[in-house]
Amino acid sequence: MQLEEAKLQFIQAWGKLGSEWGINRTMAQVHALLLITPGALTTEEIMETLAISRGNANMTLRDLMGWGLVEKQHRLGERKEYFFADKDTWNIARQVAKERRKRELDPVIKILDELSSKVEGDTNDPAYETFTKTVKDINKLAKNVDKSLETMIKAEENWFWGSILKIFK
Repeated sequence: MQLEEAKLQFIQAWGKLGSEWGINRTMAQVHALLLITPGALTTEEIMETLAISRGNANMTLRDLMGWGLVEKQHRLGERKEYFFADKDTWNIARQVAKERRKRELDPVIKILDELSSKVEGDTNDPAYETFTKTVKDINKLAKNVDKSLETMIKAEENWFWGSILKIFK
């Protein structure tokens, strides 16, 4: 298989994987392209390679920068903007975990905390008991997941995987 064909397969696979994780397919494909490109690319190069519109490219690059996965750079004497992605997979995993935590887990924990402290009812009522127990248990699980993500985000890769492997021995 030639390099160009392999690159296209990788971009397609990363896009499919991203969409299965709830990330826009185009966003994942642009990220994949920047991951496998040694240098930075312009918006026009991204548009041409992936056959996407300028609006789609600009919106996708803005989203990727918002996730902290892509950075923009300017070159002296040029008006074009160049974009590049961190190639370190551990940094990528930590950044994705941090963003998903902020966007998904933190709001759930906030709601569960509010429900745990504000719901009133008859403690002898089975519906009240079931509701409060379920909310409490889910909240406990969510906070444990949050602590695990915090550990991952702060940890160095070797320490983290070494700790995980010790658990399974």
